[in-house]
Parts: sequence; structure tokens; C-alpha cells
Amino acid sequence: MRTPHALLATTAALAAAVVAPPPSSSAAAADPAAGTYYVQSATTGLNAADKQGAVEQHNPKGNEDHQQWNLRASGSSYFLESTDTAGSCLGRSGDQARTVACTSADAAWEITPAGADQYTLKAPGTDRYLTVGAKPSGANYPAQLAIGSSGTLAAWYLTPVTPTTRPMPPADQRTLDQVTFLTAHNAYANGVDGGFAPPFVNLVPNQSRGIDQQLADGVRGFMLDIHQTPDGAILCHNSCTLVSKPVALWGDLQRMVNFLKAHPDQFVTVFLEDYVDPGVLRGELARVSGLSDVLYRPDQTGVRQSGWPKLADLIAANHRLLIFTDHSRAADEAAGLTRDSFGVMYQREWTVENYWSMGSGVGSSDWSCYSRWYDANTNIPLTHIEPGFRPLFVMNHFRDATIAGTAQTDNTKLTDRAQRFCQSAARKKPNFLAVDRYDLGNPAAAVNTLNTYTYP
Repeated sequence: MRTPHALLATTAALAAAVVAPPPSSSAAAADPAAGTYYVQSATTGLNAADKQGAVEQHNPKGNEDHQQWNLRASGSSYFLESTDTAGSCLGRSGDQARTVACTSADAAWEITPAGADQYTLKAPGTDRYLTVGAKPSGANYPAQLAIGSSGTLAAWYLTPVTPTTRPMPPADQRTLDQVTFLTAHNAYANGVDGGFAPPFVNLVPNQSRGIDQQLADGVRGFMLDIHQTPDGAILCHNSCTLVSKPVALWGDLQRMVNFLKAHPDQFVTVFLEDYVDPGVLRGELARVSGLSDVLYRPDQTGVRQSGWPKLADLIAANHRLLIFTDHSRAADEAAGLTRDSFGVMYQREWTVENYWSMGSGVGSSDWSCYSRWYDANTNIPLTHIEPGFRPLFVMNHFRDATIAGTAQTDNTKLTDRAQRFCQSAARKKPNFLAVDRYDLGNPAAAVNTLNTYTYP
């Protein structure tokens, strides 16, 4: 299971979305307009932040942590003034990015479009650019931003703090990646359908209602942990040892397939935290009656080349159950059987996902929004896109331990975190809002709000 999150100690004011006509096709290549931006690395997805004069890349953190910059033009140059410190601009000193007086020549930049909505920031009259430092072997990219040569590390997004959005298309026109779904973190850990952990862990279930009730309540995304036992793929938290009345994966999947048969206009997504051999998983899926009738295979329908289809078209084709695994494709290839060969998609190839923990179940929290897959060995930023294809965005919003009072408070702040923190961090709207205790704090209201607009 993804161990839960710690939440905020700040009071949030919801940023209102500005609705405007779609931008013209030339807008993507235009010079940047004056406004307030995050300067966001196209390599890591992290934001340039002022840290006592040094300019470092930090986890995106909304309007906290000195990450917002007011862009203005002066002749052929641009200046990026800190919103927190008047007269202090993103600039340079030697080979390092620094904050300097906005009156300094070292504060001026030539900002040039670099394709794919990206820009370069160059010191005027030189071949020196704002860049991410080279990645040391076995480590993350360094925090300190540098002044160096051009190339992929010198590509930046200027992400608006208050984005221009568009109204949501009609129901028969909206694509899968434009829709947001309520998602239950550790949906199986509910204390209703059966056992999921040793007794002391059962005292704080992630959910309080069974899968059938979750479906009836509008939950459409389900995070499930599966472990391998002699009985097959079993739904357990960390380990199946000492679990009484364990539930098999195929049982919960059968509940979902039965629901889809009874509700032919609905779409469901399953996320597997997956600790079983591929052959075991294949056998488990084979036990689910009617699964093949509703299973959606984006790998066989040109999604990577043409983008996500309309949800209405998926429903019309009866492609209404999408299953992801967090397992490694490389490990499966070494084992000789890949999960996508029987319809389970590798999540890292189709989604982006923020880091799963906001902190402990009580006390202070961390609202920053950055990739779950950013470490010394992996770099899939939340901003990742491909030509013709934008991954779905899974937004985790929970803590390490599910304390009911904390979850209720956290869930009331879901809209704010989604819009003010995570949406700009990913440069896309969340498609799956994953929470603990979805019955508390009305997280469905956040889903409804996000389903009123699209983020271009």
C-alpha cells in the first residue's frame, strides 16, 4: 500500500479559475506575457525557488517557499522579480543562479521560445543559460541551479500561477484525460469486505465502507495492494500474515465487473500496488467472470499516438475497466511474461503520480506536489508529456496513518491543494483524486469542481 500523507497547517484561499477562449495555435510559440509564474524545469518538474539568495530547484509548493516570480519586459530583456521580496530578481552570479537586485545587469534575461511550450533563459550577449546542474551518478539532480550551456537541462516552463482554463466540453465530447474521478486509497482496507491486516492495523482502516458501497457512492478509482500467498493474489496491507478472513483480488474485481454490467454508462479504474508474479496475476484475472468484456486496452487502440479517446466512445465500445500495475516492466520481461500481455497496463508508462505522503496522521503536513517517480534511479516528472500523448495524473492526498478527524479536515481542503499546488506542479488537472475516508469531508465536491473546466 502507498503509506498515507501528512496535511497542511496553512489556511488556503481557493484560486479562482479564469475562463477564456482557447488560445490560438500560435500562442504556444509566442513570447511570454507579463504575469506571475513558476519557473519550472522541463527536466525535473521542480520549481526555481529563492533560498536566502541562492536559487534552487524545490518541490512545487504553491504560493509558499518563494517560488513565484513576476515577469516583466524591458526592451528586449525580461526580468523575474520575486513576489516575496520587492526589488529582488532571479539572476546570476558567476556560474550560479542567484537572486540579485532587479537594477543589476545580472537580473536581465533573453527569454526565447524553445518549442513544446518551453523556453530558454539566456544571459544577454552570451551563450550562458539558466540550467539544471548535471546529475551526479547515483544521485538526484542538484538543488542549486546553474548558469551553463544550452541543451535539455536548460529548458524551462513558465507556468502561470493563475492559469487560464476552459469550460468542460459536453459529456459526449470530453476525453478521458479531461475527467476527474473520486478514488479510494487502499479501497480494500475497509473492515467490511474482510480482513486486510493484523488486528492492530485494522483499528485504523483507510476506508469505512465496502467496495459495493464505494461504487454506489460514486468512487470510480480503486487503489488495491496485492500480495502472493498459496491462495493467489490476496488484498493485504504490507503482509498477509495474521490476517483473518483475507479477500482475494478476483473477488473485488468481480464486484466491479458486476457493477459495470448493471451500470453500462460507468467507467472504473484500478491501481494495483503489485507484489505478485505475473502468472499468478493472470490466473487471478481469469477467475473474474465477464472481465474480458469490459477490459480497456489503451495499448491496442493508438492512445500513445493520438491521445486519450472520448469517454463516451469508451463507454459505447464497452471499454470500461482500466487496470494499472506499479510493477516493473523490466522485471516481468526478465521473468518472461509481461502484464500488459493480458491487459494490465504499467502505470509509469501511462500516468504520472505525486509522492504519496503528506506526512504522519497528526500534526504538521507537507502540501508540496512532486513526482512519486523522482529519485536517483528514476525521473518521470509530473510535467511529463509525449508528442500526441498526455499521461493521466494521479493525485494522492492522504497521510501515513488514517486518523478520522485528520482525514475529514484534509478532505475539506482537497480542492485547494489540487488547484493551488498540484495542478500547476503537473501543468495538468488531476484525473484521479485519491483519498482516505472518502466518506468524510466531502471530497466528491472537489471532483465536481474539477469537472467544470479543463486545463489547456
